[in-house]
Amino acid sequence: MTATATTPAIARLSAALPFWLSLLLIPIAWISAVWGGWAVLLLPVCTWYLFGVIDIFAGLNEANADPDTPDDQLWWYRIITIVWAPVQAASLFGMIWYATRADHLGGWELAGLFFGMGVITGTIGINYSHELMHQRPKVERWMADILLAMALYSHFRSEHLLVHHRYVGTPRDPVTARYNEGFHRYFPRVLTQCYGSAFRAEAAMLARRDRPWHERGNPFWRYWALQLVFLALALAVGGWLGVALFLWQAFIAVWHLELVNYIEHYGLTREHLGGGKYEYVKPHHSWNSAQKASNWLLINLQRHSDHHYKPDRRFPLLQNYSAEDAPQLPYGYSIMGIVAMVPPVWRRMMNPRVRQWRRTYYPQITDWSPYRNATNPWPR
Repeated sequence: MTATATTPAIARLSAALPFWLSLLLIPIAWISAVWGGWAVLLLPVCTWYLFGVIDIFAGLNEANADPDTPDDQLWWYRIITIVWAPVQAASLFGMIWYATRADHLGGWELAGLFFGMGVITGTIGINYSHELMHQRPKVERWMADILLAMALYSHFRSEHLLVHHRYVGTPRDPVTARYNEGFHRYFPRVLTQCYGSAFRAEAAMLARRDRPWHERGNPFWRYWALQLVFLALALAVGGWLGVALFLWQAFIAVWHLELVNYIEHYGLTREHLGGGKYEYVKPHHSWNSAQKASNWLLINLQRHSDHHYKPDRRFPLLQNYSAEDAPQLPYGYSIMGIVAMVPPVWRRMMNPRVRQWRRTYYPQITDWSPYRNATNPWPR
């Protein structure tokens, strides 16, 4: 699409370019690999700390685009998410090939380098897959599956679409972090619970059509096949060391994903109306963040309140909510992720905000223990 004088501002390449910042991580990864030494830490430093610092100076972006903007005016935004899968695959397996043959990279440097690759495949890859899995075109949903398979976390698509969006803020959603639950307790819990909940959701869909779980329409067959392909490719390119490095970056990618999941809904619950019935999902059931720079890197993922309100809305059209309509994080995800790794600091920062949220939206609830302990009935 070519911009003209009559092209709406949102449709111009210049408006979309800030969201292309993720492409800069690829040359940074290769600089890390070629230089070795402490340079292997460049990727986590850039994504965690640099964007947190930039957020302080860049400030907030509270402007909202027209949510009815048609897809044909969003080409420059869509293309970055569509091309990311081949870009990431070439980078990841090219890096495995290079690193397993590089004499200047020692053991700790390989671990640091592929920690950084996990930052890319998790912070960017899984995040882009999240955008793509919500869209209708098959090519976009396939790109989502390919990106998730590179992190060995393909079931996230089923869990996210069939469980999380439906049951967020209830005891049936594993990834809604409970009040006072530290991340180091949360992480192993969701790793064990999410796979089962995703598989059961797909099996239940097939059962409603009188089909067995092992019917070829179950997407888990595709998930397993894609993951095996990428494991085999890692073995072919880098031997068993290549497989080990692939597994390490996949673990780091999943850790980043679940760290974000932890932040997005910590302590926020939907009101139980009785008999397993819960209120509808509203913007105040997700934490909102308007930090400009981190929203560029994360393609507006921090406008999470609107994402749950309108799940298929493309990322440039996600709406920002004010403090009157949705709870606000004090910082962007990059800083909040660092804080979440230290549970006492996290609780000191976030628990007063959760309690204020309760007073604001649910003054009628006097006993919060069933919500805190996830002992309310499962939703019908």
